Amino acid sequence: MTRAPSRVVHCQDALQWLSQNELQDGSSVLTSLPDATEIKRFSFAEWEAWFVEAARAVTAALPMQSAALFYQTDVKRDGAWVDKARLVQDGAQAAGARLLWHKIVLRAPAGVATRNRPGYAHLLAFSKSMETDPRDDTPDVLPELGAMTWARAIGLSAAEFAVGWLAQRAKATCIVDPFCGVGTVLAVANRMGMDAIGVELASGRAEKARGLVV
Repeated sequence: MTRAPSRVVHCQDALQWLSQNELQDGSSVLTSLPDATEIKRFSFAEWEAWFVEAARAVTAALPMQSAALFYQTDVKRDGAWVDKARLVQDGAQAAGARLLWHKIVLRAPAGVATRNRPGYAHLLAFSKSMETDPRDDTPDVLPELGAMTWARAIGLSAAEFAVGWLAQRAKATCIVDPFCGVGTVLAVANRMGMDAIGVELASGRAEKARGLVV
């Protein structure tokens, strides 16, 4: 009998959990780091420093032959764009990881003007030791985000692409989302036959993440 994929959700601070738990071989990460508006105790400058450190900690926790994918949407603050892709790269590079690829996910059709949040999101892949092969190249622009399970979630189409890439290219058997929200990434991983581990500080979201089905 085939074993059903597992799902475990820890209600805990993500960086604390990462410092206390070693990711096992076969584990890769797909996550979105929280925006400044989600962490009220920080000033904007403090959030930027925290964001870079969180990206470093996530990437540093990776097994050598695995990858971390970050899905991030920029925001406008005081009339200027906050480039989260740059912040993620600063943290990942501090952990000794390399950028394997940087894709754009369309959140709105090309040619449509949007306000405060751009019509695209970033999807970035990092690894300590994986190398890319041109024969394995995938599109640089993903044409649709897909349905969202809540306002801050990765879209299902983007999640399916990312989980599929980790399974095929990084040989992942378990997907870890240290900032799992209501569990979109975990549910997609389970549906695609992979184990999933999530960490979420908010108890209500953590409970939803334990049971979400997509």
